[in-house]
Amino acid sequence: MVFANRHQAAERLATALASYKGQHPLILAIPRGAVPMGQQLARALEGELDVVLVRKLRAPFNPEFAIGSIDESGWTYVADYAESVGGTPAYLAQERQAQLDVIKKRRAQYTPLRPPIDPTGRIVIVVDDGLATGATMISALHALRDKKPARLICAVPVAPVDTVEKIRPYADEVVCLSTPMSFQAVGQFYTEFPQIDDAQVEAILKQT
Repeated sequence: MVFANRHQAAERLATALASYKGQHPLILAIPRGAVPMGQQLARALEGELDVVLVRKLRAPFNPEFAIGSIDESGWTYVADYAESVGGTPAYLAQERQAQLDVIKKRRAQYTPLRPPIDPTGRIVIVVDDGLATGATMISALHALRDKKPARLICAVPVAPVDTVEKIRPYADEVVCLSTPMSFQAVGQFYTEFPQIDDAQVEAILKQT
């Protein structure tokens, strides 16, 4: 399955999640790419939009490759293969701090006038535009589970089969529209996959 763009992917996710319409779900998008999708889902499902701030921990010689992730509280997930690709304890400590600094900066940018929306007791749908290793989604779900949502759902258009299975223990439900056997990067499953910048995220969140 190849999506024309994030708009079409969100449209199809909204159809798959239609049972939550009218239950005022909290849609939490992982910045930056998923934020326009989160806005579309919130409208379609009559829910509320916010962001969940997590960052991947980058491999030392391949910054696109995740060896773990960190959430806003500082909780860290480290993949079992991290050390084999250069993720030494010293490197991870440095990378954790660098990514935590980015998270703090983004929180100040994205929601300067209010705290994050409280997910306690809410139906929470965490959306991303796709998963590769699943590292950032694991941190997002872990952070939210501690806040005791009524139901915690992971919703993505595309991910490898093994990543979906890795995610399942962290969510009450995983909605993934496509699990292709050959997977190199999320962008290969979109005809149009433009970068989303901070200004676009801020503009969307100001509308909520």
